[in-house]
Amino acid sequence: MEKMFVLDGDQRAILETVTRFVRDEVTPRAASLDANKNPLDCFSWEIVEKAHELGIRTMTLDEQWGGLGVDSLTTAMVVEELAKADLGVSVIMAQTFKIAQIMQRALNPAQRKRVLPGFAADPRGLLAIGNTEPGNASDRYLSFPVPFATSAERAGGGWVVNGMKQFISNGNRASHYLVAVQTDRQKTMADGATCFLLERGQPGFTIGRVHDKMGERLANNAELVFQDCFVPDANVVGEVGKFRAVYADFLPASNAYAGASVLGVAVALYEKAVEWAKMRVQGGKPIIEHDGIRAQLGEMRMLIDASRSYIHRAAWLADHREQGWDATLATLPKAMAAQVAWKIATWCMEIHGGHGYMKEFGVEKLVRDAAAFLHSDGVNRTLFLKAAKDMFR
Repeated sequence: MEKMFVLDGDQRAILETVTRFVRDEVTPRAASLDANKNPLDCFSWEIVEKAHELGIRTMTLDEQWGGLGVDSLTTAMVVEELAKADLGVSVIMAQTFKIAQIMQRALNPAQRKRVLPGFAADPRGLLAIGNTEPGNASDRYLSFPVPFATSAERAGGGWVVNGMKQFISNGNRASHYLVAVQTDRQKTMADGATCFLLERGQPGFTIGRVHDKMGERLANNAELVFQDCFVPDANVVGEVGKFRAVYADFLPASNAYAGASVLGVAVALYEKAVEWAKMRVQGGKPIIEHDGIRAQLGEMRMLIDASRSYIHRAAWLADHREQGWDATLATLPKAMAAQVAWKIATWCMEIHGGHGYMKEFGVEKLVRDAAAFLHSDGVNRTLFLKAAKDMFR
């Protein structure tokens, strides 16, 4: 367990590369990309291609597939480092990191051989997972789950899919998708949905609206539309009717990555608050010398450190489940980090006074970003219900 709190040489080297990438490629572009009115213009292929060149995009793939084989703890560290510069870039990469991990574990040998080499070699290869629908998705966490509306009927040698997903991160940019489809209408999304592997451009599969978001704008979220889309049996991932097992069994660290993303925003807000408190003079001295401000900054630091420890514990135990994993670690660290980030966002604005409300100071963008994970990767209140269900089942 001590490894969670001590960086080894490999982790230091990876994080140094990511820090340089952030400094050279993300930070100079983030504010101007975020300011674009059209959400399509907020996305940058140049950033993705540079991440590929540096080996960041594929780092969670095993070495046999051209990656670095980094573990979940290191991945969480990288995700946080990316988010310090921009939440959207962190989300683009975190989605790709985690789905690459799922695919190399959940795909069968033939599927891995067919998909992973091409994904690894493609400088624009990104990944997406399709759960959320206009009417449901969080239902699977409740005591009365319903079926997914996106469903499939048997057809010779495969399935015909109809329906729609929404809010899908990387939805209009991904090269490959894992999609939850209801294959047994008599059951619920918890026990009657199947995971399908789809590739961009598959007949009957199109991209709908690209959502115009308040924050996290450098990542695109979009609708996935299925109209008589034929998916062969060769593209079924895992067992028919066992979508939930694919997600839960092969990547329990998923929400830890989401927590790491929003934690990076909290760190950026904290650093802005400290910088401003040192510069801003009120009452004849910098406001950092006023006890109320100093105490508030101390509380921010405490909340960040506690949330990071929780996330790192969850990420490490996800890879060492025999050492004490429990199901609440798949939900609560993200919920905590989201609450921490939102609290620090409001405090950072207060410390800046009127300047915090003005776009040119950069706090406004971070506040919009901090709001994203109050619901993204699971609405917090729903995640608390899921955790309680796991605790008291």
